[in-house]
Amino acid sequence: MRRAPTWLAALSLGLTALFAAPSAQAADTAGPAGRGPSLYVPDANPQAYRQAYELARQGKFLDAAGILAMVGTPQAVWFGDQTPAQVERMVRQVVRDADEDDAVPVLALYDIPGRDCSNYSAGGAADTAEYKEWIDAVARGIGSRDAMVTLEPDALALLPSDCGQDDAQGTKTAARYLEVNYAVDHLEPLRGTRVYLDTGHPGWHAVDSIVPRLIKGGVGHASGFYTNASNYNTDDANSWYGKLISSCIAYVGAGGDVAACPNQWWPRADAQAWLDANVHTPPSRMTHFVTDSSRNGQGPWTPPAGTYPDPQDWCNPPDRGLGARPTLRTGDPLQDARLWIKTPGESDGLCLRGTPGPQDPERGTVDPEAGDWFPEQALELVRFANPPVLPRS
Repeated sequence: MRRAPTWLAALSLGLTALFAAPSAQAADTAGPAGRGPSLYVPDANPQAYRQAYELARQGKFLDAAGILAMVGTPQAVWFGDQTPAQVERMVRQVVRDADEDDAVPVLALYDIPGRDCSNYSAGGAADTAEYKEWIDAVARGIGSRDAMVTLEPDALALLPSDCGQDDAQGTKTAARYLEVNYAVDHLEPLRGTRVYLDTGHPGWHAVDSIVPRLIKGGVGHASGFYTNASNYNTDDANSWYGKLISSCIAYVGAGGDVAACPNQWWPRADAQAWLDANVHTPPSRMTHFVTDSSRNGQGPWTPPAGTYPDPQDWCNPPDRGLGARPTLRTGDPLQDARLWIKTPGESDGLCLRGTPGPQDPERGTVDPEAGDWFPEQALELVRFANPPVLPRS
């Protein structure tokens, strides 16, 4: 596990003392009614500490404190591309550290074969057999300790058949469902583990498109699903999308036709009237969900009209902000948690927006590769955070 150097620990303490007043919305990570564990804060990307140090050295203490506050907020720990032996050891260390802190870690597992349609975040296991071995290693690493697992972002929202990488028989898509089901069946039964499946986000799949994928992916054997991972949709849009999906799953489970379910683009009053008339399952028996609020403080980016051949509104959009702090107390009987799944401050990839590049035409710079620290974006997330990460004078 990574730990901040001694000089950074001293810097952090100094900045914490300087900006000791609580933010507009402190992270409320405790369990229901304040009981039980909180959410786990992992070690930060070392480049985040270095950025904070450089900002403080330049006298930009508020920005430095903001970066430290951001990385000191509970967020997911991502795993992918490690060997089985490596991932077992790394997962065991995280869940052990979290257990010592009386906290629940969020594990983002990202090793599915053909992930991200072999685009910016290409990689993952070579085949199904290798993936099963990797999942088995994760399961051994978790053991009997607590963990929330956001399983394979984009695995169901972006199937091999969606990006022209499958054969006429749908072999790779069938394998994808087998892999996701295998992961659910081997992780969810662990004593303290809750597994959530991918839905993309509310601006992508309609409810009647994603629900069959969730059902086929084994959501009935999981704790639920998640939405908005690494995206920018508002909390309201995410919670409403989650409610519609959960309600549709219940409706289909009772023998209804998925095509009849209201989607996120219906007038909300009409959709609610449909739910009232057709879904009578109590929330305790419905499929639950979690959402990602790591970068949605300003909502989605609207690209300038007609400027780019492919605006890539999901890829390092400018002037976004950190969203509401993670919590296990959402006030919604269907929503188990609001999380920071995407690591804020890490790049989405080399965004070209349909241009030859190499620069991101919206930013005028060459963006870091996916997963690398992006100092400019990290500062934007802090400065445009909603609610703010530090008190405003």
